[in-house]
Amino acid sequence: MKMSPQDKKLDEMLRSSTLVAGGFMGSDRRSVFEVIESDAATLEKAGLNASMVARRMRELTAAAQAGLGTWVDVDHGRIRVMSEDYKGVLVCPWGHAGHYPKRITIVECPETGQTLTWSDLNIHLIEAHGFFEGQGSAFRVEPDQAAAMLFEKDWD
Repeated sequence: MKMSPQDKKLDEMLRSSTLVAGGFMGSDRRSVFEVIESDAATLEKAGLNASMVARRMRELTAAAQAGLGTWVDVDHGRIRVMSEDYKGVLVCPWGHAGHYPKRITIVECPETGQTLTWSDLNIHLIEAHGFFEGQGSAFRVEPDQAAAMLFEKDWD
């Protein structure tokens, strides 16, 4: 797929560390649009889409906030969530208006010890752009892991 000049500029910005340390693409050599397409296909296999994942992430972040920095059991103890707030805000690299608090939400499955972490900006990027970040980025949310942990989807 040939990228327009605007698409190339976006791709370059996502690879730089201008907005976040390490950039949004990590070590991923694919274009941002190839990453989005691949992640959408992964979710589709589980019967999900990016909006559904973002909605669930938002619900869990809200549940975690109620715990004021302590673990909160969710889904009858199948998972637990906690959020940590940091000073500052993040902005959308696509240029959408709005600032996203530097809050980290951690989901853990006590039975397996598996964890999943995201920021409030991740929720926006997934919901508005279908962008889970590139392989190797610090805040990449793996779609298959999100489906398994947040929706109990199996990957046989």
